Amino acid sequence: MEESDRLLSANAEMGDDEESLRPQTLDEYIGQENLKEKMSISIKAAQKRNMTVDHILLYGPPGLGKTTLAGVIANEMQANLKITSGPILEKAGDLAAILTSLEENDILFIDEIHRLNNTVEEILYPAMEDGELDIIIGKGPSAKSIRIELPPFTLIGATTRAGLLSAPLRDRFGVSHKMEYYNIDEIKAIIIRGAKILGVKISEEGAIEISKRSRGTPRIANRLLKRVRDYCEIKGNGTIDVVSAKNALDMLGVDSSGLDELDRNIINSIIENYDGGPVGIETLSLLLGEDRRTLEEVYEPYLVKIGFLKRTNRGRVVTPKAYQHFKKDEVKDEDKHEG
Repeated sequence: MEESDRLLSANAEMGDDEESLRPQTLDEYIGQENLKEKMSISIKAAQKRNMTVDHILLYGPPGLGKTTLAGVIANEMQANLKITSGPILEKAGDLAAILTSLEENDILFIDEIHRLNNTVEEILYPAMEDGELDIIIGKGPSAKSIRIELPPFTLIGATTRAGLLSAPLRDRFGVSHKMEYYNIDEIKAIIIRGAKILGVKISEEGAIEISKRSRGTPRIANRLLKRVRDYCEIKGNGTIDVVSAKNALDMLGVDSSGLDELDRNIINSIIENYDGGPVGIETLSLLLGEDRRTLEEVYEPYLVKIGFLKRTNRGRVVTPKAYQHFKKDEVKDEDKHEG
């Protein structure tokens, strides 16, 4: 299954109606309270001094609202937002073209910034620090360096792998913040807000049921809300209550812990093939037919968060909590070495 086809994927592209669910202001933005307070102070201070906001680094699992927050900051600053991503910027000229097209106070959002190659990344250093762009024209002894002054701008970088960022790049961000998974109350509030925008009637219990299965991720919560809405319109009376929410999510294969078939395959594969682990990530990637990076960035963070999987130096290990959830007998260490 392609990652973009996965119902619980936090990486998939958003549709038009999902875009409409994005908050536009800090007041509308639910959750991440500490980050919101920091951003509110930074924005008000920048506006008072008639300056741009410091460069911002947002990191954490996908789907937690990094792109949305960039849009909110742009709206609060009444600035234009330009969006790109690390993998797209293959050559230094690609980034140079974007930087030279920026206008004063623009905000440039680079998703997956950890995937910038070294040549492209080095162009960012003077741009972020001095507001200048150094371009080399020609090759060899006749090569010339031209320095272009850039208008004041704010770079917002987003990454799921902060540890892969180089120290020189990381140090150039004035604000760095880890985005955390949302709690059930926050996700419930996001679902109730989304239902209101979509014109869907929903009970508080129905919203709680969806929130419990949304993996603490707003993007997934909004996607599940739409699927449950469809179910209730066809199979129910159009109102999302706890019974219809449970029936819809069970039909979609999303269990009470927010796990889908792919999550269950990861846990069951480790249990059935490696007695619960440890098993190396490369071996697991081959076994499941999934890209290693996808496993590490998309699937594993939530399984680790809910205590079903441990990352150790020797590999991935399934926890007793996961055995209980899947109603399987745990293989003890002494049993693994028998025979």
